[in-house]
Amino acid sequence: MARAAARRPLKVKTRVPAVLIRAAQLLAAVGKRTIAVILFLGLWEVAPRIGLVDRTFLVPFSEAVKALIELARDGRLWDNTQASLSRSLAGFGIAIGIGVPLGLLIGWYRPVAEFLGPLLELFRNTAALALLPVFILLLGIGETSKIAIVVFACTWPILLNTVSAVRGVDAVLVKSARSMALPAPRLFAKVILPASVPTIFTGIRLAGSGSILVLIAAEMVGAKAGLGYLVNVSQQNFAIPQMYAAIIAISVIGLVFNQLLVALERRLTRWRPAAGA
Repeated sequence: MARAAARRPLKVKTRVPAVLIRAAQLLAAVGKRTIAVILFLGLWEVAPRIGLVDRTFLVPFSEAVKALIELARDGRLWDNTQASLSRSLAGFGIAIGIGVPLGLLIGWYRPVAEFLGPLLELFRNTAALALLPVFILLLGIGETSKIAIVVFACTWPILLNTVSAVRGVDAVLVKSARSMALPAPRLFAKVILPASVPTIFTGIRLAGSGSILVLIAAEMVGAKAGLGYLVNVSQQNFAIPQMYAAIIAISVIGLVFNQLLVALERRLTRWRPAAGA
């Protein structure tokens, strides 16, 4: 028995390094998030090649990527992207400068809300693109009208979410601060504003995506540069691969812009407990 026991191999317990576990979890999470995108791109590549759709009007994904590379090489992609980003960021920044302070004012002071409420209800339900001809007539067909339409489109989600954020602050927090005789300016700065940041950023993220979408549509009317102009000109010239290449560029820019806003939101709201904690 002693000899048999001596011949048995010893079982050594091995511990998987925490770094490998985290890497595996990260890969699994990335895989879950990207599998739908991979399937979509695969379908896009295969469908025109096997005749499910007319290849004249929907080129394979690989051909669109080749056209995107060609546009990048000859400089047209960068020129049009720069034109679109400058307009979008200008309008987006102005909208934040208008929407956040005005929303804080409306949410905090009832007389201001009662005074401006009817006017806001009138304009918030007006589609931005429906006013594009008005902006062109008043401001011309140049840069000003395009930036103005972005400002109009982006202001409303920022403004309305800011108002909702201020009014939705936990009443217990406000009463507790007032019970300590906290002055109104400090109450606003220390309680109302920090508690409102997450909801305000929801509006900012919605406005960020809207700034690109509205601008692209506006650039299809009377613009001489921009990604919307590139899509429109490519379609008119029947340069279908270039058209899809511009659409891909728009999608990538929107995705990157949204992720930057998410990262900024996380940085500004680090005080919040993590979800599920």
